[in-house]
Amino acid sequence: MTAVAHDSAPPLLVRYGNFLFKYRNALFPLTLLALFFGFRPTYAVGDPEIDALSDAAGVLIALAGQSLRVAVIGYVYIIRGGKNARIYAEDLVTGGFFAHCRNPLYAGNILVLLGLFLIHNNPWVYALGIPFFFTAYAAIVAAEEAYLRSKFGAAYDAYTRDVPRWVPRLHGLRESIAGMRFNWRRVVLKEYGSTFAWSATAIVLMARQTLLYSSYQERAGYMNALAATLGVLVLSYGLARYLKKTRRLRTQQQA
Repeated sequence: MTAVAHDSAPPLLVRYGNFLFKYRNALFPLTLLALFFGFRPTYAVGDPEIDALSDAAGVLIALAGQSLRVAVIGYVYIIRGGKNARIYAEDLVTGGFFAHCRNPLYAGNILVLLGLFLIHNNPWVYALGIPFFFTAYAAIVAAEEAYLRSKFGAAYDAYTRDVPRWVPRLHGLRESIAGMRFNWRRVVLKEYGSTFAWSATAIVLMARQTLLYSSYQERAGYMNALAATLGVLVLSYGLARYLKKTRRLRTQQQA
């Protein structure tokens, strides 16, 4: 896929992206809470059996997004948290998955969000949430691209000409990661919190939806399975946090 060099985004979009980048860790979760608890989750076509399939599809979509993030972080680390709440990059990362997609981590985030929206399944959540988050990520990417272009110049323009912005180009991926060592410690260190957050949210949404349309006694087995899954998630989160606090997850770069 070929991109036109210097395809600069509108300045207003870049400013909006910088604003969102600075406050996204608070704004995005609050927006999701407002959507998920401001509107009732609904059964797909009013049928609990079809809704169970819809929920399963939502979980699989979210897992696909999380798997993409795990693969990207495991093979090549890129600073996405910025520095002092501002967009920042030490180097222009073009290896691993970044040789096939310029924003694979954000693509993973969008899949996770779409999975959660499908589980909740309220039309207003689709109508409000999808435009907000798609526009938000487009703005953040525009701000990041403006920063990277100003810092790396022609090298970044060449990168954008060769690599698609959103949809990964899978051809040659195996060759791109050949010889790279997968760093599972870094994955756990960087991803345990966000993975727990969306997974727990999915379980809470499914439990809330069930109790809105039936009693606990009617779906006791299903509710107990959700509770057990949530318990495993809590224990896993606690273990990961303990390993982080005791520095047992230090990567070679941190040693």
